[in-house]
Amino acid sequence: MKNAFDLTGKKAVVVGGGGGIGKAIAKGLAFYGADVAISGRKAETLQAAADTIKEETGKDIVCIAADATSEDAVKELYAKANEALGQVDILVNSQGYNEKHPIDEMPLEVWNGMLNTNVTSVMLTCRTFAQGMIERGYGRIINVSSIRAIRAVNQGMGNTCYSVTKAAVSMLTASLAAEWSKKGITVNAIGPAITMTPMMEKVFEANPNMKNILQANIPMGRLGEADDNITPVIFLASEESAFVTGQCIYTDGGSSVII
Repeated sequence: MKNAFDLTGKKAVVVGGGGGIGKAIAKGLAFYGADVAISGRKAETLQAAADTIKEETGKDIVCIAADATSEDAVKELYAKANEALGQVDILVNSQGYNEKHPIDEMPLEVWNGMLNTNVTSVMLTCRTFAQGMIERGYGRIINVSSIRAIRAVNQGMGNTCYSVTKAAVSMLTASLAAEWSKKGITVNAIGPAITMTPMMEKVFEANPNMKNILQANIPMGRLGEADDNITPVIFLASEESAFVTGQCIYTDGGSSVII
């Protein structure tokens, strides 16, 4: 019986690969055999993530600093990734952030910044990396959406903009899946619930009671861990998902099935 998740020989780029979920996904891709490049704005963050991944998997990770909200920077990222790895087979978009403000107090520059990072950059990387995938008739694109794409936060809690951006990522995923369905490219997403990342740890430090409140609302009774997202992404990146496109796998402890 073949190793269903074997990615040996595949070339993968993880945008946002220096962050909590992105780093876990990059680690998983490397563990299952892919050659991996990670990208993000801060070179030092990328290198720290690459060092950790090598310690855990033994594989070298390519680091390419780039601002994915810039079309020129994304084109340069694409060129550098192809030069370092060869033609890219797998693209993961894990970039994004959440700056919380009630909508009536939301600074327009924050709103526009989140739309640019969480949505526009995903579109830019998808369409740029899809060029080579379309030429070869093969590609796997996996976007990181969120449970917030389909479930609003009670009383908002400053998450309206973030929820809007993740809903956009999910619809972008579905639309690109339809657009590229006959070109050999699958486009899917994962939708994590609240996940323990360095960013969330800082939020909980500032709001000590928040963790218990949020945890109580997840049917499985715990917050997500970054590694919870590895296997769903590996499935979507592998040949086992060849007939799966336009879908979102919710790594959410059951949150999406309750009111």
